[in-house]
Parts: sequence; C-alpha cells; structure tokens
Amino acid sequence: MEKTATLNIRVNPDTKRRAEDVLSLLGISMSTAIDMYLRQIGMTGSIPFSISVPNYPKTINMDLMTAEEFHKKLDQGYQDALSGNVIDAKQAFEEFKRANFR
Repeated sequence: MEKTATLNIRVNPDTKRRAEDVLSLLGISMSTAIDMYLRQIGMTGSIPFSISVPNYPKTINMDLMTAEEFHKKLDQGYQDALSGNVIDAKQAFEEFKRANFR
C-alpha cells in the first residue's frame, strides 16, 4: 500500500526517546510502528491494547478507606514528619514513577 499521507504529532521528548530505544532493539522504525498501530485500530475498530489506571495499593486510596483508616494514615504521616522520617517530594515522585510505570 502506498504511503502518501503525512502525520505530524508532538510528543514528550523522553517518551519519544524511550520508544525509539525499544523500537531500535526490535528493528522497527517509528514510522513503521505508528503505521502498525493505525492499521490495528482500523482492523479491530478499537485501540489495540488495554487502557486502564494502574492498580494502586488500596492503602493509598482514600475512597476505599474507612474514616478510622484515613485518620490513622493522617496521624502516621504527622508522626513521621515530627520524627524526621521524610523524603524530598521530588525524590518521592521519582521513586513512585519508577515503581509503578515501568
């Protein structure tokens, strides 16, 4: 099939680099990978992979906690802060992303 249409997209540079690293290992160009993706959408009538929110531990989901559990978590956080058992927020988010979004 002739390829004559142009697709211009903007993506996060880090996302693009990580994808290129994987595609390079597979021997597939970015153009070919995007073409494969679009073909799958056309053939299946849907996005060709599951889209869902990662399963976060229930221990950090306030909606799944009782009032008692929530207050216990708040108290533990307060006690941690008082005792100096803390880490920098930037470091905490980086560790969270590494653990949950590989």
